Order: sequence, then structure tokens, then C-alpha cells
Amino acid sequence: MQQQHRQPELVEGSLPVFVFPTELVFYADEQTSHKQVLTLYNPYEFALKFKVLCTAPNKYTVVDATGAVKPQCCVDIVIRHRDVRACHYGVYDKFRLQVSEQSQRKALGRKEVTATLRPSASQEPPSPRAQDEERRIKEQFMESEFFEQTAFQTESRPVAGGPSLLTVLLGLVCMAALMLPTLGEQESTVPVYLHLSVNKKLVAAYVLGLLTMVILRT
Repeated sequence: MQQQHRQPELVEGSLPVFVFPTELVFYADEQTSHKQVLTLYNPYEFALKFKVLCTAPNKYTVVDATGAVKPQCCVDIVIRHRDVRACHYGVYDKFRLQVSEQSQRKALGRKEVTATLRPSASQEPPSPRAQDEERRIKEQFMESEFFEQTAFQTESRPVAGGPSLLTVLLGLVCMAALMLPTLGEQESTVPVYLHLSVNKKLVAAYVLGLLTMVILRT
């Protein structure tokens, strides 16, 4: 009974993929539109892993280009246009989302999303002839060559080498300062000249908090 339920899933390329929206439009004069979100839905009873491919990976940054979606859940994929120039106006790119079961490598389904950059959102809507031309251009992309977006991310993101030695040393000094006795404490074996005032400890705690934030971001 279980094998009959899983049979449609095992056919390569036959699994429907649910993505919204199916078209991304970026506007050069609207900074907020340079960041778009694709939502991938998983209505099935089993988990899916996904991979995002692109015909022009050097023009976009995809956050989490690979990942997994739990059963009956969804995941947001952030896509940023990083090459907003006039020479790219009206050029159609495509993203392909491939999904598979976590225990398999072959793609059980795929969905393609078009992406284009326009000069302004205030432009008049395209005429029916222009819409036919756009449809023809989109059809030409049916056999486009896709590249893995993760390879581009590896090149564009600086390699995280961890916190610097100076940051670590400064953090250790602040921690040591917080562990020292407060000025005015009588029962302490630590010399009096090492007792710190409350204000100095507050400064050490503040600096330690800033260093923690810096370390977490690296």
C-alpha cells in the first residue's frame, strides 16, 4: 500500500512544484524592488530538498540557494538583483527550482521563474503587441542553460575567517575585568588596586557586548 502511494514521486520530473510568484520584476528606480522573495510550497507528506539554478548567476544573489522544505510547509527564498544597469533593461533571465526527495539525487520536479529588470514602475503597461513580444522571448528561454547559484555565492561572499586575534584578546580582557572585585568589597584576596568601579565594569560589559555582535556577524 505504501509503495503504491510513493510510486508517482519516483518518476523523474513528474512531481508538480508550487512556487509563487512565477515572475520576478525588478525596477531600477525602486530600491525596495531589488529584493524579491520566492515562496516554495511543499504540500506533500514527505520532505523535499531544493536547488536554485539561474541563467545569469552573476547578476543575482540568492540567499540559501539550496535547502530543504518540511512536509506541508513552505520556505522563502530571497533573491537580490545586484547588477542594476541600463544595459540589462528588458533582458529576461530565468531561475529554475529543482526539487527531489532527501534520499535521492535525481530531480523529481522543476519549476522555472522568469526575471526581468525594468527602468521604472511608473511606465505605462505594455501594449498587446509588446506582450506578444515578451511571450515570444520567454518561449525562447525554454532550452536555456542554467548554472548553480551556489557557485556564484561562494565567489561573491567574503570567506568568513572568524574573529581577529585582537578582537578575541579584547574580549578576554573585558571578561577578566568583569570577574574582578568591585571597588569597596572588603572580603577579597585580590589586591585593592585591581578592584574596579561600577562604571568601569559597565564599560567593560558594553564593549564585550559589541565584540559579541561583531563575532556573530563574522
